[in-house]
Amino acid sequence: MIMSAAHAPTPSEYIGHHLGHLANSHEQQTALVDMSYINYDTIIWSVVCGLLAIILMFMASRKATAGVPSRFQCAIEMLVEMVDGQAKSIVHGNVSFIAPMALTVFMWVSLMNSMDFLPVDLFSVWLFPLFGLDPEMHHRVVPTADLNGTLGISVGVFFLMIYYSFKIKGVGGFIKELCTAPFGPAMLPFNILLNLVEFAAKTFSLGMRLFGNMFAGELLFLLIALLGAYSHIGGIGQVIAGSIWAIFHILIVFLQAFIFMMLTLVYMGQSHDAH
Repeated sequence: MIMSAAHAPTPSEYIGHHLGHLANSHEQQTALVDMSYINYDTIIWSVVCGLLAIILMFMASRKATAGVPSRFQCAIEMLVEMVDGQAKSIVHGNVSFIAPMALTVFMWVSLMNSMDFLPVDLFSVWLFPLFGLDPEMHHRVVPTADLNGTLGISVGVFFLMIYYSFKIKGVGGFIKELCTAPFGPAMLPFNILLNLVEFAAKTFSLGMRLFGNMFAGELLFLLIALLGAYSHIGGIGQVIAGSIWAIFHILIVFLQAFIFMMLTLVYMGQSHDAH
């Protein structure tokens, strides 16, 4: 993949290049939080995966039949029934919006995670030169391997939690629960502090968990790519190691999407329940 070039990058340069984003600035971000940076690749591929999820579900609904279902329809029906069953068992209330939202989360996150199966040099080595683009241009194709992407989704879940807390419990009920749970009215400052910390922990842990797993998977694919270029094992070892890890990574891709969906349902369920 990356060998045989006269000016081949070192392993650290290779990994650093593939971990860089196509952003609105060529300068590397140094601050932990800097809202002036926009990672275009994360936005583009998030939108592409979202549109693909919509198209797949639209195709399933258009081709649905009361007769013998196709394998595609059968798979979608099993997925819908699974998500609907999980939603009804976790959320004690109307799930007419919650279940489709959970299905959307699962489909969207699964597709974004699945971008990790694309070859690591697909863009920089093959596609960019083909379209006359600079091969040195940074580009990351896995939106969930970017903390901005995963935290963006988790912040969306946070706002849904707050919305349903107000909708189900009312403004007075939400404020009362915020001030009195779990230690009672006498411990009002501690109750507020604990509940605010809980909201923040739910949001950050939801995004950080998905990011950590997908970033680690992406990094392993990069290390396997280096295996064929800088070791005596060569391309055969790279293909074998890459195939083994890709097969194992299939479980991680869909498991992380399922966990993200389940935690979203749990948080939605907690918004419906009173302490």
